[in-house]
Amino acid sequence: MSETIHYPFDAIPDGGTSVEVAPGVHWVRMPLPFKLNHINLWVLDDGEGLTIVDTGIDLPNVRERWEKLFSGPLGAKPLKRMIVTHFHPDHVGLAGWFEEKYDLPLWMTLGEWGMARNLKLETTDRSGTYLAQFYRRAGFDDKLMALIPERSVSYPSRISMPPAGIHRIQDGELIRIGAHDWQVIVGTGHSPEHACLYCKDLNVLISGDQVLPRISPNISIWPQEPEADPLSQFLNSLNRFAPLPDDVLVLPSHDWPFRGLHARLADLAHHHDDRLEETYNLCAKPVTALQVLKGLFSRELDSHQIFFAIGESLAHLHHLEAKGRLQRDDGMDGISRFVQIK
Repeated sequence: MSETIHYPFDAIPDGGTSVEVAPGVHWVRMPLPFKLNHINLWVLDDGEGLTIVDTGIDLPNVRERWEKLFSGPLGAKPLKRMIVTHFHPDHVGLAGWFEEKYDLPLWMTLGEWGMARNLKLETTDRSGTYLAQFYRRAGFDDKLMALIPERSVSYPSRISMPPAGIHRIQDGELIRIGAHDWQVIVGTGHSPEHACLYCKDLNVLISGDQVLPRISPNISIWPQEPEADPLSQFLNSLNRFAPLPDDVLVLPSHDWPFRGLHARLADLAHHHDDRLEETYNLCAKPVTALQVLKGLFSRELDSHQIFFAIGESLAHLHHLEAKGRLQRDDGMDGISRFVQIK
């Protein structure tokens, strides 16, 4: 980790409280039921009302904390709209609840909204075949295959039904929020069309999961797009943030707000360079994605983490294949194996 990354705050919001990190920009933190046990959310002064950025996961205690905030510290103004960065459940989980309870319109990129709606409506009966083929191809044994039905219903259980319509936002557009313009910067790789928000006036970047201070966002291959190369997309999209000032206050979805954007962008690129070399070295002989996973992740993974880890392993394998460094052979047993091209 670069020493030029700086964390300007020494306290985090807890429970139904918020911290003002820039004029009119309030930091809220909500719990998550994972090892990554929190998400940062943002409430922006929007003139006569408030705009929220991301909603948290759909759990009773998260709803209660929002209600406490809006009846207390953030209760002076009514809610005006919600902007959601991407489709993951900790970000879009309560969008349907906010629409129903507070009559809030949803602002979101079309690709992210489409993924959220599709996965909310997905069922095990509809998805079972292609999920089984995907994970068997990656090398899952019978024990791991038995986890798939539980996994296939985890997303729908963690989000309320997303609104049936949205106000579409797009890369480069300016959104007027209160007295300031916020530029949409779309990142890719972590999710299809992840919207970050940059305010030049305030020198603030709401980075979502695209730029995190201490961990790399998960870059994975998922069954819905089994031949993708999301790591190329992610590394290329880092360049979209390079023109921003290095001292911009970065507001990530996890961990702490920080300054030192350029150093962090370099750290992220170097991290994946290292992981790619590790992946390549594991392919001296034909190996499955599951065998690569076991080489890349030495710690024990729970049933939630194993699916992210296999997706990340596949993302690195696909990237090396696209670069002409690995060859993939699909066996008669339905399993893909990757090997170095000498």
